[in-house]
Amino acid sequence: MIDAIGYAADNRHAMLKPQKFQCDEPGAHDVEIRILFCGVCHSDIHQVKNEWGNTVYPCMPGHEIVGHAVRIGASVTRIRVGDVVGVGCMIDSCRSCEACRAGAENYCLGPNSWLATYNGPMKPKSKAVTGENMYGRDNTFGGYSSAIVVREDFVLKIPAALKPEAAAPILCAGVTTYSPMKHWRVGAGSKVGILGFGGLGDMAAKLARAMGAHVTIFSRSREKIEEGARIGVDHVVIEGDDEKFARLAGTFDFILSTIPEKHDLNRFTPMLKWNGVLVVVGALEPMAPVNNMVVAAQRLSVAGSLIGSIAETQEVLDFCAEHGVAPDIEMIGIEEINHAFRRVEAGEVRFRYVIDMATLRDAG
Repeated sequence: MIDAIGYAADNRHAMLKPQKFQCDEPGAHDVEIRILFCGVCHSDIHQVKNEWGNTVYPCMPGHEIVGHAVRIGASVTRIRVGDVVGVGCMIDSCRSCEACRAGAENYCLGPNSWLATYNGPMKPKSKAVTGENMYGRDNTFGGYSSAIVVREDFVLKIPAALKPEAAAPILCAGVTTYSPMKHWRVGAGSKVGILGFGGLGDMAAKLARAMGAHVTIFSRSREKIEEGARIGVDHVVIEGDDEKFARLAGTFDFILSTIPEKHDLNRFTPMLKWNGVLVVVGALEPMAPVNNMVVAAQRLSVAGSLIGSIAETQEVLDFCAEHGVAPDIEMIGIEEINHAFRRVEAGEVRFRYVIDMATLRDAG
């Protein structure tokens, strides 16, 4: 077994604190990764606080992982020792269902869905094999830690043109926004609206611009007007500007909602063109129904999208490297993680926190 250390919460009310653990030795098809950086995703907070009702404790978050491959199994062919590699939201899937065979592991139809990088197969404690979160193939610890062992085909290669610390959020925020834009064919000349301008919205806007789309950001904060201008979006519309909202009716081909909590979609569906699509990626919870008169009258679609496949994750990494796209990040030490969670919840973070895992040497 490999001795490791990370930051975990023991219950929904607990702060994250150092915890030693052991992870498996790499098997024939596995890669052992020494973690260098890990992004902080809003879903980490939802999971730690059991806001989706499926958390198994202790919970060690982190699914935007970048590190060095330090050991590989005898049958590994794509990864070499010393490579800079990444791990996103998944570390395995059933591999045999229709979705997995189609290369869409993120929609795995197996009995436990895909195997999450942390918190295991997303099943409640009462149904867990042991009732405890033990590092292994059933329940997993994530990237707020020093090491992880992952099957080769769920390990991503980080392009040399990307800074490793900036690549980390692409493994979740990047692919979560890239996948629906690719699926609904956002491209040159598309009129795209982005709801929310946090970590997901920042990546969505940059990716859409790189695809050649015209991009409008919708935000509650006037401070985001300057940020939008800095990254070159076409417009930033502030919530409450009813005149601008009215002028934008029927103008968008595609709207992506990155807002991480419940919100009213009926304010935005009238902004879609005939056959337009509004996709929700930020909120994974029940929301108020849409007005079907508006939807039906213009054959609109309101849809959801869940992260992205392994192939799409590699695609978006390569796309970002090719087009010079990277998230705006703020580096923190692991000892700052509880303060960082509070700031993310309060909406005080400019875009994406990334943890420098070199700071773990002083933990515990």
